[in-house]
Amino acid sequence: LSTDYGEDVSARGIRARIQKLVAEEDSKKPLTDQAIVDILKKEGVQIARRTVAKYREAMRIPSSSERKVRKPR
Repeated sequence: LSTDYGEDVSARGIRARIQKLVAEEDSKKPLTDQAIVDILKKEGVQIARRTVAKYREAMRIPSSSERKVRKPR
């Protein structure tokens, strides 16, 4: 993977960043894969949504809908 500045970024570094973003998210409004792509894009990392999903699944991080904390009825 590379940045907008032509630097190479390791997949390990991207995975760590995704893990950190998920750990710091609002549990009532978890980040979608597209939201993670948008954040990484702002940081200069070009990555596809499907790649984010693949990394997330490989790290056994549930999807945003599965991470959402629901109010008890």
